Amino acid sequence: MRKIFVILFSALFLNGVAHAGWGVSFMAGQLSTSGTENEKSGDKGPEKNSKDIKETFYGASIFVEGVADNGMTVGIDYVPLALEIGSGQRTDTASDANESTDDSGTYKASADVEHLITLYTNIPMGPNDGYGLLGIHYAEITTSETLPNSTYGDENVFGAQIGYGVKRGNLKYELSYSDFEDISLNSSSGSTTVDADADALTFKIAYGF
Repeated sequence: MRKIFVILFSALFLNGVAHAGWGVSFMAGQLSTSGTENEKSGDKGPEKNSKDIKETFYGASIFVEGVADNGMTVGIDYVPLALEIGSGQRTDTASDANESTDDSGTYKASADVEHLITLYTNIPMGPNDGYGLLGIHYAEITTSETLPNSTYGDENVFGAQIGYGVKRGNLKYELSYSDFEDISLNSSSGSTTVDADADALTFKIAYGF
């Protein structure tokens, strides 16, 4: 998938770019995640455990972008840091008498967004060097867990970004909203699945060279 982003960026970047450069950015925001764990069997039959999590995050990125003669900017942004989207734990004291395995114990799990890549465009609009922001995200959702009998895998997801920014010389200030596609993870034992939805509100300050 990363190759697709590079190809798309290259095609756009080479089409009428008047100026090219790179830069760094710093960001802060709130990540909201709604998740449901579905147990296929239990002492009382199928069970669902739902949880809503709000996480404040901080991060940094590097980017490369090109500016066309009409002022439109096309760029690609990479976040090398992992951003946690949720964590939690619970303790089960009783095992299902109908199962051959003991599933009592403490369940701990967390999930992170890693290798977040964004293909974006800045579209000039409004006064005072304002611009609209549109972007497409690609990221890896990685999990870390301590479970008695199973593990969860990782998943790649896409997301959409919309926002508004203002450019002042080499500095850009942006406020954006991102919505990621639904995440579905299956345990290695096949006994549980986790479905989650994540979105983020982000403020970013970027400096271009």
